[in-house]
Amino acid sequence: MSYNHHSISIHFANAMLKGARANGLNEQQLLREAGLNSELLRNHEVRITPMQLSRLVQSILRHSDDDYLGLASPPCRFGVFAVMCRMVIHCTDLQQVFTQAVHFYNLLVPASHMTITETDDRVIFTLDLTHPEKDPDHALIDFLLLLWHRFPSWLIGQRIPLKQVGFRHSKPAHFEEYRLMFPCPSVFDQPHNSLTFDRAIMNAPVVQTVQNLSSYLRRAPLDWFKRQSYYPVYTRKVMDYLENAESMVDTSMEDIASQLHTTSRTLRRKLDEEGTSFQEIKDGVRRDEAIHLLSQPNLPISRIARRLGFAEAAAFTRAFKHWTGISPSTYRKSKG
Repeated sequence: MSYNHHSISIHFANAMLKGARANGLNEQQLLREAGLNSELLRNHEVRITPMQLSRLVQSILRHSDDDYLGLASPPCRFGVFAVMCRMVIHCTDLQQVFTQAVHFYNLLVPASHMTITETDDRVIFTLDLTHPEKDPDHALIDFLLLLWHRFPSWLIGQRIPLKQVGFRHSKPAHFEEYRLMFPCPSVFDQPHNSLTFDRAIMNAPVVQTVQNLSSYLRRAPLDWFKRQSYYPVYTRKVMDYLENAESMVDTSMEDIASQLHTTSRTLRRKLDEEGTSFQEIKDGVRRDEAIHLLSQPNLPISRIARRLGFAEAAAFTRAFKHWTGISPSTYRKSKG
């Protein structure tokens, strides 16, 4: 059985909706279009699917006519990003992409200021908002830094290996989410919001086509929110093994240690050094799969329980409530 889903903190939905409310958008309409409900928003432990967050972002973009989600001033007209994409798709390499994109945004979007600085071995891309107070929960900055890593990576057909992601704001309550978003250390209280990466990647050629771009833009921002979780080495190895195990529930630490040619004691120590445990990883995989299965309204909870390896629905209900703070039935009803 393959478990290839992941979930996203409800924090991001709540933070993005703040901008929508401030701009007078119909919150209930936005939630309906995203497959969400206000009850879910009140529970900060709840997690949602990438599809739900993507639909919410698409709705806010469309109804606000603002690529910056109503979280910047002045607004950035909806469609500016798409115009930039259609321009840089004709670039020859990543260096040209960043050069033209930064010039384009600085010329047309006064709500933000970008720079691209090259040294002997590194590149630093910075992005600061003109009025950061409009983004009090840092949702727009999180979104934009994610975009400026994911989109250029897609253009060259390989992930840009980040050295560091920097934030002007102090360490937020949702900082643990950053390791799911960026493949590098996160640092706070910096002079600029930034992405730092090796200079060598700037020579990578653009491999995507105009035809590929059209389908990419139709999917956006879903591809940016999908599983691209970046974990430490042993955490990632355990997660990969669990997600691809024939029966995850019956898979033990000893089984995985054997596959990794080490002892369970060593594996336990490695996971502890990475700030996690075998059971935490296993619970996370099951939780995220449960959230996706519960989004299928015709799939009985009893069947979901069996698919996740629970002997009875009551045991699954207890586990799900422990993971998220609410029962599976409540979660499903809240989405309706």
